[in-house]
Amino acid sequence: MSSDIFVENLRVSTLPLAETASRICRAAGSAAAQTVYTLNLDHVVKMRRDSAFRAAYARAGLITADGFPVVLAGKLQGKHFGRVAGSDLIAPICAEAARTGKAIYLFGSSPDVLFQAARILDARNPGLRIAGVLAPPQGFAPTSEEARHCLETIAASGADLCFVALGAPKQELFADYGKQLLPNVSFVCIGAGLDFITGAQARAPLWMQRSGLEWFWRAARNPRRLLHRYLLCIGALPGFLTRAALSRSGVEEPRA
Repeated sequence: MSSDIFVENLRVSTLPLAETASRICRAAGSAAAQTVYTLNLDHVVKMRRDSAFRAAYARAGLITADGFPVVLAGKLQGKHFGRVAGSDLIAPICAEAARTGKAIYLFGSSPDVLFQAARILDARNPGLRIAGVLAPPQGFAPTSEEARHCLETIAASGADLCFVALGAPKQELFADYGKQLLPNVSFVCIGAGLDFITGAQARAPLWMQRSGLEWFWRAARNPRRLLHRYLLCIGALPGFLTRAALSRSGVEEPRA
């Protein structure tokens, strides 16, 4: 597809946000249902150490460019486009789901956030069908028997699409497992998106999001958890961009 780029041997869509959301909703609840992941540099770093995470990404139905470095990699391949983060997908998907009658399930985060998010999304999107909400217990393993029971609950709800808010790589591993068991359900990984909607977490100001500084905002607010992660990303950035540039020139990217 002409709207795709290739980074780390992965096909990444460059479709704009509204078109991406429409495509996701159209496929949900059918044989064309897909897993949707939003690629950033932290995911790239994690994939190099986690073969299961890498395999889940390789099976993804749709990958969007979340992190600013992925957008920059696209520019090195001659493509100019904007970010499509998981958090940004929630609103247009819900609007399209309300219009088309697709049912949505909220999975992950915490019970308080899920119930509050369901109320907010319902108020913002008249006619939206929220099939259910479920917060797994702490220490939840994304491909365990417990995960299978969660997926049985999602299946019984009649959901066409499931927002998965567990954080990487757990949410992608759960989505990949879920798609194998529920092939007609689309699983969309949204990270802290529901926390942002409810105010449980504060998202970076819009100007920082647009200038590629959202990572700095997050690291400054939670340095103990995130500073080391972003230092690893900074170290990986030159090689990541070099491989992207080689991909444009027709040289195959070396595998990590």
